[in-house]
Amino acid sequence: MRGSVEKSSDLKKHENYILALFVVALNVLLMGIWFDFYYDLNDDTMMLDIMSGAYSGTPDGHNMQTLYPLGALIAFCYRICDKIAWYGLFLLLCQFGCFYLAGVRLCALAARTSQGIPRLLSLASLLRSDEEAGGNRNSGWMRKCFVLLVLSFFMWGCCLSHLLNIQYTVTSAMLSATAVFLFLTLPEAPAWPAGRFVFWQIPSIMLAILAYQLRSEMLLLTLPFIGLAGLYRLTGEKKIFVKENLIKYGGVLGSILAGMLLSSGIDHVAYGSAEWKDFVAFFEARTTVYDFYPELIQEDRYEEALTQLGVMPVQQTLLRNYNYGLDDTIDTKLLATAADYAADVLRNEKDWGMIARKQLYRYYHRTFRGGDAPYSTLLLWMYGVVFVAGIYHCVRNRKQTKAGLQEEGGIRRFDLLWQVILLIVMRSAVWMFILLRERDPARITHSLYLVEYALLGGMMIRMLGRIQLEEYRYSQQRAAALACGFTGMVQRIVAGAAAVSFVLLLINGVVDGVPALLAEQRRRAQVNENWYAIDAYCKDRRENFYFEDVYSTVAFSRPIFDVTCCDYTNYDILGGWMCGSPLYRDKIGQYGIESVKRALLEQGQVYLIVSDQEVQEQGWEWIENFYAAQEIRVKIDKVDKIGENYGVYRVAEQNGGGDES
Repeated sequence: MRGSVEKSSDLKKHENYILALFVVALNVLLMGIWFDFYYDLNDDTMMLDIMSGAYSGTPDGHNMQTLYPLGALIAFCYRICDKIAWYGLFLLLCQFGCFYLAGVRLCALAARTSQGIPRLLSLASLLRSDEEAGGNRNSGWMRKCFVLLVLSFFMWGCCLSHLLNIQYTVTSAMLSATAVFLFLTLPEAPAWPAGRFVFWQIPSIMLAILAYQLRSEMLLLTLPFIGLAGLYRLTGEKKIFVKENLIKYGGVLGSILAGMLLSSGIDHVAYGSAEWKDFVAFFEARTTVYDFYPELIQEDRYEEALTQLGVMPVQQTLLRNYNYGLDDTIDTKLLATAADYAADVLRNEKDWGMIARKQLYRYYHRTFRGGDAPYSTLLLWMYGVVFVAGIYHCVRNRKQTKAGLQEEGGIRRFDLLWQVILLIVMRSAVWMFILLRERDPARITHSLYLVEYALLGGMMIRMLGRIQLEEYRYSQQRAAALACGFTGMVQRIVAGAAAVSFVLLLINGVVDGVPALLAEQRRRAQVNENWYAIDAYCKDRRENFYFEDVYSTVAFSRPIFDVTCCDYTNYDILGGWMCGSPLYRDKIGQYGIESVKRALLEQGQVYLIVSDQEVQEQGWEWIENFYAAQEIRVKIDKVDKIGENYGVYRVAEQNGGGDES
């Protein structure tokens, strides 16, 4: 009997963790039943191939996207067992783990202590059950179930597409957002020494460092929001500029920066060889040209300028269709020259005044006119609630100060208002930064929304906690009891209306999003049938090596739990961001290939795979002209067919021999 009582007591102590785990696991199960989990972009699939060993034959952490410590850790897991989808599981664990941590924190904040004192600002809320605190257990369960239900609606109504079609960029933003939320909502404990405060912020610190290792650029883009979270919490202290607070907040910030510097240092050492340094420079120049100045190679008006820079017309064609791996002379020096020209000339040619006006209107349209709905709609709702809460707090604070019931004044009376204004200024600066660079894909903009949600949610919770605590204190005085009772009823009505509207917004997102996502995944599965056919065809002919036309294969994605895609691949695209890397050289070197252009002509076991659609649209001039520039006439013969849409081709000299069978 005693054992069962102790067991029950242990369960109650951990009920927040159990409840959150159950709800998140249930959501994962339902998503897995109705949908498939995919890597959304070819960036993630290339990273998977590198870390799993499918690319070069050996798991490797040099994937050029994550920092090396994280890439090496995942590659090490594949070395131990390559039959487990380690990279996909890692991304899923990060994403759903973030919701789990947020769920645990929300459950803790939803509980109450004895005598009706709010637990939002009490450390005990993280460690004690409702009955231990003397609260109403049934009420606590209802609150916890409600907040977890709202969290589930948020997963389905706002984040569903990113939870199923996974991108490492969005995953990094989720880690950053969770770090902000946990940092802001950690209950107050004025008696804590600085070391204890930093200790309780370790989850936020680790999440921020992990986000940096997963996608450094995204963490840096969201760093202003992390800084605002620290500023907001610091200004909430009774005494701001004291040694204890500087140690507390400086310790958290210093720990994050130290983790970032250490991660970058290890990454720098890992890419420290001459070969990797050269490729990193090539990679950065390629990124500048393709991501920020694509018009340089896509528009005919720059053809003469590129020719003067040493980029010949046939090379321009290969850069335009991404098949630049065919030409060994497209190297770091050539791309760096093009990138420098783009940065110096094209940047100055732009009418930045016109661009600024255009992007400012786009920013307005996306935020206020539904251009980014449902993300922008939900964001405006959150700003509205936070702003109303700030106004209410100012009015109540002023009345209570006049009545002698409140001593707080100065900046803290208007803290939520200036915090909202500062947040609007900061988010506008970040958004205009990405818009002016004309680099604003959904994986970046949606990520910014998620981090902003987390910051606004933390601000809202802290303000509600302060309001509840103040109302409780004032209700203890008979003179304010009646007024507080009426005010409490109004608060509950307003809060209920806000909660209902929030849930309705998310339900609308579910109604609109689920059918669209189902259709999108059906299309994705249909497109991937071609990839499976190509993969099977190539692996059945291990003695051969196949180069793929980039545009023919760029639309493919991979199911996360298909471990067969981790087998070594005897094919590679004819361009892409790993083309020319030491790993790329190792991969093609296993088939004796030193020069792609010579291998296609001289090695009988090297072939080209191109879709029928691309053959119809761009023909063969791009490859015929390339060889013609070297005084070699070639013919391209179709030697086999893959499925209904792809052909296998051999490139041979027009007057040369060679078996075409």
